[in-house]
Amino acid sequence: MSAPKFTTLGCRLNSYETEAMKELAQAAGLGDAVVVNTCAVTAEAVRKARQEIRKLRRENPQARIIVTGCAAQTEPETFAAMAEVDQVIGNTEKMRPETWSGMAADFTGETERVQVDDIMSVTETAGHLIDGFGTRSRAYVQVQNGCDHRCTFCIIPYGRGNSRSVPAGVVVDQIMRLVDKGYNEVVLTGVDLTSWGADMPGQPRLGDLIMRILKLTDVPRLRISSIDSIEVDDALMQAIATEPRLMPHLHLSLQHGDDLILKRMKRRHLRDDAIRFTEEVRKLRPEMTFGADIIAGFPTETEAQFENSLRLVGECGLTWLHVFPYSKREGTPAARIPNQVPGPVIKERAGRLRAAGEARVAEHLAMQVGRTHRVLMENSRMGRTEQFAEVVFETDHPESRIVTAQIRGVRDSLLTA
Repeated sequence: MSAPKFTTLGCRLNSYETEAMKELAQAAGLGDAVVVNTCAVTAEAVRKARQEIRKLRRENPQARIIVTGCAAQTEPETFAAMAEVDQVIGNTEKMRPETWSGMAADFTGETERVQVDDIMSVTETAGHLIDGFGTRSRAYVQVQNGCDHRCTFCIIPYGRGNSRSVPAGVVVDQIMRLVDKGYNEVVLTGVDLTSWGADMPGQPRLGDLIMRILKLTDVPRLRISSIDSIEVDDALMQAIATEPRLMPHLHLSLQHGDDLILKRMKRRHLRDDAIRFTEEVRKLRPEMTFGADIIAGFPTETEAQFENSLRLVGECGLTWLHVFPYSKREGTPAARIPNQVPGPVIKERAGRLRAAGEARVAEHLAMQVGRTHRVLMENSRMGRTEQFAEVVFETDHPESRIVTAQIRGVRDSLLTA
């Protein structure tokens, strides 16, 4: 019996959860299966998922094909109707050991074909210990899932449910175990990370969790994934200012640089809020680098409004951009907005944003030449700085070690040392 194969589409959180599912499937003894962890962020993502499933069926004609993830959660009927699909399981069900043990024990294929509960009824998020994707350098700890906000372009709350937090004690225990195993960096992950704690007694904040982790564990490097800058609390600002083990790299969920478009997106910040936040953080931590998510071509976006996003890259000093060409997602309010931007215009604007991002990366890398960085080795010849820039080495270094390196140059958008 062969081990199950996994295919992951979409975000990092999906990748982390795929690692957890591998462990659950292995513990259950599931074999001869192909598991597709889907994304629902755009209609194109759902189309690609269906395309991938058809390809996997051709490549694995005898295997059981199991579809899960956000698209399976939001459109179970779409995938249940595909002849290539044997089972559809929801985002909650995919993280339950009994789901996998039930499928492993069922050799006749008679298990309920569609197992997708109402995600909005889920009130707890189990903490999943997910290691470093085949390396021993970086570990990922999911501390939060779901989202209480309803941005007009976003289907994700309907795939992930409302915001749920993993208790601080569970998170700290996980990180202690990871440090004992030799991990030198831990990344906190979630769908809406800065909402952590809002559903818990006393409503603690993300900054409280971070300060507690740094106080109670010896983790050498703590990194946080994408955050909503308008929700950043005082304790997190204090951690940024005073805790060198909190990495100087923040990825911001900005989405746009024009106030009217931000209001139509139902975001909770304006462009001046984003600029003010990055300025305040740099005063506290001058070496801080910022990444950001930005959408190009949201409905009604004019050229002048797009240029506000383009200018925001420089005004916030953004370095690592994730640019998303707007894609109409049926079921979202934005899909019903008149005056949708033509596809070619969206593509051209996204290209200009990416070019601006590439220029910022080149500028950042050039500034590192001659400087000394502490680099976490991801393999024998490649590691990352505290600001998350990739560094390649001429000689071997032990994987997962933190080494001190002088940057000698830049080659193919990588630092050399």
